[in-house]
Amino acid sequence: MTTNRLEAFSDGVLAIIITIMVLEMKVPEGADFATLKPLFPKFISYILSFIYVGIYWNNHHHLFHVIEKVSGKILWANLFLLFCLSLIPFSTGWMGENHFDKNPVALYGINLFMCALAFIILEKSSIHYEGENSKLKLALKNYNKEYASLALYFIGVLISYYFPMFSVTLYAIVALVWLIPDTRIEKTLNS
Repeated sequence: MTTNRLEAFSDGVLAIIITIMVLEMKVPEGADFATLKPLFPKFISYILSFIYVGIYWNNHHHLFHVIEKVSGKILWANLFLLFCLSLIPFSTGWMGENHFDKNPVALYGINLFMCALAFIILEKSSIHYEGENSKLKLALKNYNKEYASLALYFIGVLISYYFPMFSVTLYAIVALVWLIPDTRIEKTLNS
């Protein structure tokens, strides 16, 4: 089966995730700029999570640009990724609401770790189905960036109990690393 329906469904879920995240930020009562101050941690959490969802959407698009067909395993791997991503509004809201306290920061890191793991599973499932000589396999020769991201998330979760803001900084660093879409696929398609 082709990838069209999977991509359309995934795009819809990601749009809903972003919508839910922004709806979590309630408009304060009052017209004074000072009433916005309590929303600052929520807004910072939202920005970071919006960037993450955008990164996943972008890389998901690149991934399915090179994949020609999907199997049941790929559909389930994609659903697992969407499930993990659908938890981002909750972990984002809890972290922002509690001003980057240790437990919410740890849960946010666990959520990011699970999203990254789910994306790796989706990539590997797709490679398995497409075959060892596929364009996708050629593009994804190594997983250094993916495994480094998992390691930083894991370290961030551990450190969150002592230095939660340092953990948030690690999560932001991983986002910066992935901000430029993964060019490995584009290079393979253009060669």
